[in-house]
Amino acid sequence: MTDALTGFEQSSFTAEGETRAVYRTGSGPAVIVISEMPGITPLVAEFGGAVAAAGLTAVMPHLFGHDGRAPTPRYAMSSFARACISKEFTVMATGRTSPVITWLRALARQEHQRCGGPGVGAVGMCFTGGFALGMMVDDVVVAPVLSQPSLPIPLTKARRRDVGLSEEDLARVVERAAAGTCVLGLRFSGDKFSPPERFEHLHALLGDSFIGVELDSAPGNPHGHKKTAHSVLTEDLDDRPGTPTRAALDQVLEFFTERLTR
Repeated sequence: MTDALTGFEQSSFTAEGETRAVYRTGSGPAVIVISEMPGITPLVAEFGGAVAAAGLTAVMPHLFGHDGRAPTPRYAMSSFARACISKEFTVMATGRTSPVITWLRALARQEHQRCGGPGVGAVGMCFTGGFALGMMVDDVVVAPVLSQPSLPIPLTKARRRDVGLSEEDLARVVERAAAGTCVLGLRFSGDKFSPPERFEHLHALLGDSFIGVELDSAPGNPHGHKKTAHSVLTEDLDDRPGTPTRAALDQVLEFFTERLTR
């Protein structure tokens, strides 16, 4: 285990015929932290630590990459290429749910049994940003967060608005939202990988149950966000009090604690 994962307990979980490493830290109700590309980086692990410090159990499953390794452009491209050819991830197609989400739902059910509470939180980032929405199909997931959801890759108008779920799963998400389950979404305003049409579609589908947070990354923005800013909770996080990204991080943690511990 690398230094970035010091303090995490490593185990494994098997479902759907697939066994994966899982890292846990903290106590209290569980939050499934689904890493962005290229994998569980030091900053993803740091976010898991913030979840634990909020009085929750951070649960980080291995989906791709080398756990604990810092990102580099070459490493990111290699990890992305492997994920793109994997049958577990739906990268380009619209109206389809990535098969790995079924495994994540099973993990959420186990962690609910293990950790208790009213349910489980989940946060996806970038490549996995929409996975928390797919997990919401299961009643046990009561606090889904979508951070810069980027699949399907937004190369066409249809893909820019698609949320990466089958019609059946999307109907269940809409039903749960109508019954009171809220979804929190985060993106930078200029992020081409997580386009505004996707949030607009979520607003149209879920109404007031979708809380969309968009951080200004336009040229000349007063906060110094670069126009290519993408990773709200990790690589592009400015953790200083009073910054928009710190406010977004605090909002995510409050979203989890309100729904899981109160």
